[in-house]
Amino acid sequence: MSLKMQAAVVEAFGKPLVLREWNVPTPGVGQILVKTEACGVCHTDLHAARGDWPAKPTPPFIPGHEGIGRVVAVGSGVKAVKEGDRVGVPWLYSACGHCEHCLSAWETVCGEAQFGGYTKDGGFAEYILADPNYVARIPAGLSAIDAAPIICAGVTTYKGIKEAATKPGDWIAISGVGGLGHLAIQYAKAMGLYVCAVDIDDAKLAHAKLMGADAAVNAKTDEAVDAVKKATGGGAHGVLITAPSLAAFKQGVGMTRKRGTCVLTGLPPGEFPFPLFDVVLNCITVRGSLVGTRQDMAEALAFAAEGKVKADIELQPLSAINAVLDRLQRGDVAARVVLEFADS
Repeated sequence: MSLKMQAAVVEAFGKPLVLREWNVPTPGVGQILVKTEACGVCHTDLHAARGDWPAKPTPPFIPGHEGIGRVVAVGSGVKAVKEGDRVGVPWLYSACGHCEHCLSAWETVCGEAQFGGYTKDGGFAEYILADPNYVARIPAGLSAIDAAPIICAGVTTYKGIKEAATKPGDWIAISGVGGLGHLAIQYAKAMGLYVCAVDIDDAKLAHAKLMGADAAVNAKTDEAVDAVKKATGGGAHGVLITAPSLAAFKQGVGMTRKRGTCVLTGLPPGEFPFPLFDVVLNCITVRGSLVGTRQDMAEALAFAAEGKVKADIELQPLSAINAVLDRLQRGDVAARVVLEFADS
């Protein structure tokens, strides 16, 4: 008889997840089994459960791409990890390893990439099957709960800052001070940047200042772009847009200094309102950034292990997942929710 586990399953798009028994997977050749200790909840999980994106997962499936736990079984041929190691099973579940993107350390855009909690069952379950070559290695001293948001929100914002091509002493504008943005501020400060926080919520902007932001601008005002330019002395050298808002995307380009870089990580529905005239005349670079590579992951976790970056976390049990997703839909989650498993 197969061993059973509890899992939160998408059985139909747009419907509540179903808490049900699921077979504990058995690792095959080149696979590992991870016993989940904690799993973060991301807005992407909401998109997955609703089937929002053109390339949809196939129900039934288990969402969750911030799962952290201990390796409890390894398949034959596994050498990269061993039983007892603490690892994370992130969005980038696996890649081909041999295409031009993988060979140039850009495995995140591999055409054969698989994604945790999307094309592969993820961390809203007591056990996760994983590829040992793509799991995150959790540093000693970093708890499963604290690590969970880092392997998605953390690495996404850290990579986005790197893609902004800024250097210590430059200004970066962080648009959206939520689950991603509050981590982005911390990474940017640790990397020696001046930070201008941008949001439509004054309470979040006040929190951004407490986290070290050097300036704060409310994006609701008509003068928001001018306010950022004034605060940064002509516009930010880099702009990181984490807010899933078309208005934020349009503002972000306007906030970018001449010859600066505007990095897009949020994924709002609709077409990008691209101000082509301004981009060309000001020689602005507009760049998409998708999570991060395995090396980016190691670096992002190192900042957290050294205490330089820490997510604001609300703990919830797996049984509360539908309420959490409903709150995400309403914008009623201040930072990051992490599901804590009872026997972790």
